[in-house]
Amino acid sequence: MRVLALICTLKPAPAKSSSDLIAAQLLDLFARAGVDGESVRVVDHDVRPGVEADMGHGDEWPGLRRKIAGADILLVATPTWVGHMSSVAQRVLERLDAELSETDDQGRPAMFGKVAVAAAVGNEDGAHKIIADLFQALNDIGFTIPAQGGTYWNGEAMQGGDYNDLDETPEAVASANATLVRNAVHLARLLTAAQYPPA
Repeated sequence: MRVLALICTLKPAPAKSSSDLIAAQLLDLFARAGVDGESVRVVDHDVRPGVEADMGHGDEWPGLRRKIAGADILLVATPTWVGHMSSVAQRVLERLDAELSETDDQGRPAMFGKVAVAAAVGNEDGAHKIIADLFQALNDIGFTIPAQGGTYWNGEAMQGGDYNDLDETPEAVASANATLVRNAVHLARLLTAAQYPPA
């Protein structure tokens, strides 16, 4: 079993990123559950705007798409910007739109049988809306969402600070992270054993 984390920070590597940090914490929990993981900072790749599987002219989305296709679980981690997901996360959803026309050999949408989870971090409100928007889009594309499959951290309103600045992970976030991983792995194993019916 495999999990792919798409980190949708606006900061290229190796800059510190709170989205990268929470994704790393989740990947560590997945590893403890016996699930291999990989993380990709999307901003480090030339992902062109559009809704096709390959936009040509050096577009690097096809390589990321192959990684998504090879994973059982997709984690989207995004910062909060003016109450919304990052533009990078929005672009990921736009590019995943191409999967609506892709099917397997039994007529099911290509992402059927894959699990999607989400993480949002920011020093402003918006995590609930971000996760709701991500889940609606990912479910439309064909991913299955586990119970309590989202985790987040919001800093105190109208203050500075960052998830990276914390001395330790708050207990509520650690608990949400653990539940997300436990339920995602459980659901992915069920779907591997019993795929959705053919179209």
